Amino acid sequence: MKPVYITETPGTFRLSFEYNPKLIETIKRVPSGPKWDSSDKVWIIKKESILYPPGRDARWYVEQFAQWAVYQRYCSSISRSSESHDVVYEIPPMKEFTGDHFMLLNPYPYQLEGVRYALDHQRCIFGDQPGLGKTLQAICSVVKAHKEAAIYGESFPVLVICPAALKVNWQREFKKFAGVNAVILDDKNRESWHRFWELKRPDGESLSPVFIVNYESLKKYFVRLIKNSTRFTLASIEFDERIKLFKSIIIDESHKCKSSKTQQSKYVEGICKGKRWVFALTGTPVVNNNTDLIQQLKILGRLDDFGGYKSFVGRYCDGPKQSSNLRELNYRLWRCCFFRREKSKVLAQLPDKTRQYVTCDITNRKEYDDAENDVIKYLRQYKNASDDRVARAMRGQVMVKMGILKQIAAKGKIKAVSEFIHDIIDGGEKLIMFAYLKDVVDSLKKEFPDAVTVTGSDNIAQKQNAVDRFQNDPDCKLIILNYKSGGTGLTLTAASRVGFIEFPWTYSDCEQAEDRAHRNGQKNAVNCYYFLGDHTIDRYMYNVIQTKKGIANEVTGTTTQIEEDVVDITMNLFNDRL
Repeated sequence: MKPVYITETPGTFRLSFEYNPKLIETIKRVPSGPKWDSSDKVWIIKKESILYPPGRDARWYVEQFAQWAVYQRYCSSISRSSESHDVVYEIPPMKEFTGDHFMLLNPYPYQLEGVRYALDHQRCIFGDQPGLGKTLQAICSVVKAHKEAAIYGESFPVLVICPAALKVNWQREFKKFAGVNAVILDDKNRESWHRFWELKRPDGESLSPVFIVNYESLKKYFVRLIKNSTRFTLASIEFDERIKLFKSIIIDESHKCKSSKTQQSKYVEGICKGKRWVFALTGTPVVNNNTDLIQQLKILGRLDDFGGYKSFVGRYCDGPKQSSNLRELNYRLWRCCFFRREKSKVLAQLPDKTRQYVTCDITNRKEYDDAENDVIKYLRQYKNASDDRVARAMRGQVMVKMGILKQIAAKGKIKAVSEFIHDIIDGGEKLIMFAYLKDVVDSLKKEFPDAVTVTGSDNIAQKQNAVDRFQNDPDCKLIILNYKSGGTGLTLTAASRVGFIEFPWTYSDCEQAEDRAHRNGQKNAVNCYYFLGDHTIDRYMYNVIQTKKGIANEVTGTTTQIEEDVVDITMNLFNDRL
C-alpha cells in the first residue's frame, strides 16, 4: 500500500496513487472533471471551475478524497508537496558543436550536437534511436577530450564494455573513425594489456589508448577477489589496481546493467566509480519500467542528482507500472545526463520502414492444439487458486508453458518461411532472418547451407566474419540471427528486407532488430515481415508488440513498448475459454 501523492501548483492539484478501480471511480466525481495525464501518470484537478458548488472548492474535494482513500485503506498516507509554478517541461534544444571534431569522416550535425552534450555533461546516456550513430558520437567525444585535454581534462586511456559480438566492431570503428588503435582483452594479454598504454610510439602517443572487454569477462580481467559476504555489494569486490588507469568508460548496451542485483552490474559500477568520463549507450534505457534507470544512474554517478534512491523511487517509480511523473523525469534527465533523437526528426533522408504480417498454416497443428489445451487447463487451475502463494508459484509454470507454445508455433512455420526465403534470395535480393530457437536456426541452415549465422553457438570471429561476408559478398544472400546475439549493435544495411519467424514480447526488441537494416547507410526502403501461424498465439503477440504498445514511454520522449506481464497477457488471450 502506497501514499496518495498531492502536488499543488498555482492552477492545479496533481494527484497520483496506486491503481484501484474504486479510487478511479471516486476521483471522477469531482465536479470540475479531473483529467488523466497519461504521460506523468497523475490526475489533474483545476483550482478554478464554475462547476464547484458554493462553499466547496478544489482543495476541499482533494482533501476529502485523500482522507477517504486513507480511511478506506486504499492508500497508506497522504504525501503533500507544492510547485511554485504550473510546470511546463520543455526539452531544451541541443547546443551547437564548435571546433575540430578530429574524425576521419564528417559526422552529421546532430551527431556533433550529441558530442557537445557529452563533453558538457561528462557522465551521460546516449539514448538515440538505433541506427543514428551512438558509437561514432562516443568515439568522437573521447577523442576530442583527449586532443583538447587542456580544456576538457584527459580522457585516455578508454575502456569499452560491450556485448561479446560487438568487440571486433568497436575495434574497427575506432580505427575507421579516428585512426586510433584498440586492443581487445584476451588470455594472451590478460596480465600485460596495460603495456599497450605505457609503451609509446615515436609521436609520443600510446601504442593503444583503447581497451575493449565484454560484460562476461569483467570479472576475469578486473576482479582480484570477491570477499565472503552474506550480501553481495560493491564493498565485496576487490578490483585490479589497473582499473585506476582508465580515464573514461564507454558502456555499450547499458540496459544490460539495469539490475542492481547482478554481479555484472556491480563490476561495471565499481570500474566506473570516480571516473570523469562515463558514457552509457543504449537505444532502450527503459525496458520494463523506471526502476531500470536506477542502476544505470548509479553507474554514471548521477543518482544523487535525483535526490538519491528513495527520492527517485518515490517520485518516479510509483503506481502499478512503477512509472510515474514521466514527463518531469524526461525533462530532468535531459537537463542532467541524457539525450535522445528519433530518426524521423534528424535523418529525413533515411528511407521509410514498413511492417507487414504474413499469415501461414503451421505443419504441426495437432501438436500445437494439444499444447494449447494443456495451457488452458493449467490456467483454469491458476485462475481458481485461492492461495496467493500458490498462485505466485504457478506463474512461473505458466510462462514455461507459454514458451512451449511459442516454440511449437515457430517450428510449424518453417516450411512457409523457407518458401518465402527462396522467393527473396532466388530473385537476387538479400534477406535478414530473425529466429530464436536453435532447432529453427538449424532447420533453416539445412535448407539454406550458404547462409551465414550470428547466434549463441557462433564464436566472436565467426559472428564478425558472417557480418562481413553478408555486407560485402554479393553472393551471400541470407543471414540468420537470434535476438540475443544479433539483435543489437550490428550494421546490416546490405539488405532492405527483414523477416521474423519468431519474435519477443517487447516492441523495443523488435525495433532494435529491424534497425540492423534501417540505419545510416541504408539506401532503400526497409520492409519487415512478421510470420504469424494461423490460429496460434502469434497473432495476439504481434498485436501486443506492434499495435498495443502499452504505456507511452515518456522517459525517452518516444513511444516504445515496455515489457508486459506475460501471465496477464496469457489470461487475456484465453479468457473466453477459461
